[in-house]
Amino acid sequence: MKRWLFLLIAVSLLSVACSKREAQIITTAESIADGDWQCFHKEFVVLAPKSASLKIAADTKYWLWVNGELIVREGGLKRGPTPTDSYCDILTEVPNLKFGKNDVVVLVQYYGRSSFSHRVTATPGLYFDLSTTLDHVVSDSSWRAIRYDAMWQPPMEHNLQGYRKYRLAGANVGYDARKALNLSQNIDSDTWAEAVVVARERSDWGYFVERPIPQWRWSELRDYESITTKDGAIVGKLPYNLHATPYLKIRAKGGERIKMCTDDYWIGRARSFYTEYIAREGEQEFESPIWTNGHEVLYYVPEGVEVLEVKYRESGYDSDFVGSFECDNDFCNKLWEKAKRTLYVNMRDTYMDCPDRERAQWWGDVVVELGQAGYVFDERAHLLTRKAIYELMMHQREDGTIYSPIPGWYGRELPCQMLAAVGYYGFYTYYLQTGDATVLNDVYDGVKRYLFEVWNRSNHELVELRKGGWFWGDWGSNIDQSALQQCWYALAMQGFAEQARLTGHESDAIYAEHKCDILNYAFNQKYWNEELRQYRTPDYKEMPDDRVQAMAVLAGMVPQTRYEDMRKFFAKHHQSSPYMEKYVLEALCKMGYYEDALKRMEKRFGEMVAAPYSTLWEGWEYTGGRGMKYKSGHGTYNHSWSGGGLTILSQYIAGIAPIEPAFSKFSVEPNLATLRYVKSVVPTRFGNIEMYAKKGSGELNINLVVPQNTEAEVRLPQGYSSLECGKMSGRVLTLSAGKYEIVVR
Repeated sequence: MKRWLFLLIAVSLLSVACSKREAQIITTAESIADGDWQCFHKEFVVLAPKSASLKIAADTKYWLWVNGELIVREGGLKRGPTPTDSYCDILTEVPNLKFGKNDVVVLVQYYGRSSFSHRVTATPGLYFDLSTTLDHVVSDSSWRAIRYDAMWQPPMEHNLQGYRKYRLAGANVGYDARKALNLSQNIDSDTWAEAVVVARERSDWGYFVERPIPQWRWSELRDYESITTKDGAIVGKLPYNLHATPYLKIRAKGGERIKMCTDDYWIGRARSFYTEYIAREGEQEFESPIWTNGHEVLYYVPEGVEVLEVKYRESGYDSDFVGSFECDNDFCNKLWEKAKRTLYVNMRDTYMDCPDRERAQWWGDVVVELGQAGYVFDERAHLLTRKAIYELMMHQREDGTIYSPIPGWYGRELPCQMLAAVGYYGFYTYYLQTGDATVLNDVYDGVKRYLFEVWNRSNHELVELRKGGWFWGDWGSNIDQSALQQCWYALAMQGFAEQARLTGHESDAIYAEHKCDILNYAFNQKYWNEELRQYRTPDYKEMPDDRVQAMAVLAGMVPQTRYEDMRKFFAKHHQSSPYMEKYVLEALCKMGYYEDALKRMEKRFGEMVAAPYSTLWEGWEYTGGRGMKYKSGHGTYNHSWSGGGLTILSQYIAGIAPIEPAFSKFSVEPNLATLRYVKSVVPTRFGNIEMYAKKGSGELNINLVVPQNTEAEVRLPQGYSSLECGKMSGRVLTLSAGKYEIVVR
């Protein structure tokens, strides 16, 4: 009898499942404020769990338990792919789903504020669409939902200019263990109200775009490197600057408040996030759901609370560190490693300028970051660049302007950063790293419109000075904006010409190259100062600008007869920020002054590299103390725009660079300058390029591994006259896949 009853129920459920109801956006009956949390619960029967896939979205972040197991931590992405649409996660497997009765709990955090990296919607809530070959479970009014009052947003502390209110997406988190539910156990939601269905057109969520990057990588709970006490806090030392969720195990009487944050909570005069925990009576454990970054985790525990254990969990973007650089100069090694660490701590929902103050995708920063990523990570990192490109161009306005940071509310065009994005060092460098022409084809019309309709050319020669929404050329002073914009525009046009050619727009490519030639001539006519032997705007009255000289070199505007003038200039002038310094160093390498580049790199970044931190700063100076309180008052100690030296060391000193897309053909031209040896590993989709160059007595010995399906063009380094590899010799050697020993004489 029981068997027949079970079969009857199964047939009934199958008929319901096959009806394929449409999932709906659901929320709670209670009102939800900024930083509030919601909890959704559903029990259901599944007949084919192994074939399950799940489409799930939330505003803003979600945590998913299936039968008591937390299977997704911090799911979802900050919004959005366009100004009106939202991301959704697609899980092709649903762990812990079982045959028969299942229990699902979803915890949702609602940011509630637009920021420099998020566009808020009017509807905090959940979308859930689970499908198997026999089942279909969707979010609708049959779910139970509550505002989860055990979690809330503690008040913001002092914050200069309301930085966090308008810059930083997210919220402090409070957790009252006395009110909390155990979400890892089956919960009783009978007293909860039914979920409220919100029509899609009223939700403000728009259409769904599938999450284009992996779910986060999470470690196990880990012990701190050391645990000390300082200034009333228990201090857990982290191995390096990382994204941490702090954990504690305590014994308490109940009602005690514990604050958890990192040393990077204090950012000059601004603040990041903290977690406040209110203890219940007895022994208990808690892990903050939100990540913060830093070198130390601080626990402020009141008297009377017995601390049994403190740990942390590391999380981050899911990509492996593959590339490497090593030489006999300790400064260069440390710079490369610090740049690598700074890059990784600035990768999550988007590339970020910094992981503490604003977590914003400024495109000037992105250009420097994507250049580094190609020398550090496996292919999954390129998905973050791909996402950034689409987001930038999908936010293009009706008038053709583009702006950053995006996604977000800010909406101001920074002309030089936008030119950097669409040009050679931005979109085209992504193509060289990946071979992904689809992206460039998709954004082609938008790039063309921005360069040819938004930017005006005076007499069809030079571009007119464009102030945009923020007239920003770099941090610092002595910025010759007029001359600088000409250089960035030239590089943008060069990148566009390549983009046009590879997407089948040959006439556009020829036109862009012609305009570059005209711009080159006009630039030298107007901006070269023969008396001072430098480029500058005629009515510019400030100190000479090294940024302009560097960008002119990189744009191909400087004839070789003036290289020595440029060399002398760079030895004397140091105006650029750590962001623009990358281009100064690259200009020196482009002109063949590798020793000068290494010398300047060490002079400029020496203090930063010597500091006892694993990451690079935003500015040149700091005064020390908790939070690296800069003289500028609001800088961070983890700004990846300062990591351009990593690219210089891998691309120019080790000398490995793509010639054809995805490194299918690449150059090898190690220029060691004052170094005695260099080892480099560069990741590609075909395998790793491995190179070891070591100086001998009057010669340079190179060991090279060329991956399958690639080709290396080994070029003669500066100061040598011939290359020899087995029976081959010459000034350039073309090598197919294999291992080689090359002698450079």
